[in-house]
Amino acid sequence: MSRTYSPKYKELINSKRDYSLGIDLGKTCVKANIPATYVAKVFNTTRMTIHAWFRGGVIRFSKRRKIEVFIELMEEDFERGVLPAKTLKEARTYVEDMIGHPIK
Repeated sequence: MSRTYSPKYKELINSKRDYSLGIDLGKTCVKANIPATYVAKVFNTTRMTIHAWFRGGVIRFSKRRKIEVFIELMEEDFERGVLPAKTLKEARTYVEDMIGHPIK
């Protein structure tokens, strides 16, 4: 089951000063209110892997470009007013539209 990010987690991710693609992904997903469970579906991986990336863990080379594009698309959607998602249902719909199929 998906849930929103806790205030403690939001504080942790936003306090990270080192740059890594995973931390950037984490900050963007928190800002967009897109749960890690849904992000895992986008990248065909586990929620635990997503949380490891959010904390600066190693990302395979084969996933890096897809993550960069995902972040770019979310940034564009911030500018257009599509994000942040206001509800979990809205976040789910956003991700389903992005990947082109329902999340199971």
